[in-house]
Formats: sequence, C-alpha cells, structure tokens
Amino acid sequence: MIDIFDAKISCKECDKTMMPTFVEKSGLKLRAVECPSCKARIVHPSDLNKLNQYKNLKRKTYSVKLRVVGNSHAVSIPKEIVDFINDSSSRMKSHMNDMVSLCFEDFGKLSLNFLDEKEREARWQRTRE
Repeated sequence: MIDIFDAKISCKECDKTMMPTFVEKSGLKLRAVECPSCKARIVHPSDLNKLNQYKNLKRKTYSVKLRVVGNSHAVSIPKEIVDFINDSSSRMKSHMNDMVSLCFEDFGKLSLNFLDEKEREARWQRTRE
C-alpha cells in the first residue's frame, strides 16, 4: 500500500512543493512535510494518531498488583502500554527483554526506565528545543 506522504504535496498557500521533514513533540519523532517558503507544516495523520494515543496513556493511572516471585516482588505492566512501546519504537522493543533501570526516587515513588541515561538526556534535550 502506498503512503500518502509518498505523493507530491503542494502548499495550499504558496502552491510550492512541500519537503519531507520531522517534527518532535513530546519526545516522539513525527513525520511531516514543510513548505520551503512559508514554513507551513502538515504532520502525517498516523503519527498524529500515535501522539494522541501517547497523550491518553500518559494521563491514565493504572492499578496493578504487586506479586511475590521468589525473593523479589513483581509488578505487571498493562498490555496497552507494552503494545504502544512495541509499536512506537523498535529500539524500545529490543529493550523490553533487557534489564531496565529501576530507581527509588522518594517514599512511595519508583521509576522504571527503558532507556539508558544518555538516551533519556538526548530525548529530554530535543523536547526542550
């Protein structure tokens, strides 16, 4: 099946051919086309859908069970979060079977990180730009 962004897209304002580019929102890299003269942008519809899915997951609070497994405790990650991670990034998908970083941040707060420190810092810097 052919992607809509494989076609020539003309700017509605200038009637010039728009060029492929990327837009970064909330740490996600979205495909887009941009007009070279007026800088108008169109973001790929499926990427906008992924961004909305991410925003909806981010706001959601899950109640999960804490289980005892041998001498450790385990928390299950809801399937919709794992599916989103697998669909969004092949790099993140490869990390799902690797060790992840767990940090005891404060009383009552644990963080679970799938990216290493360098990757997290790079993403954070890109979102600030």
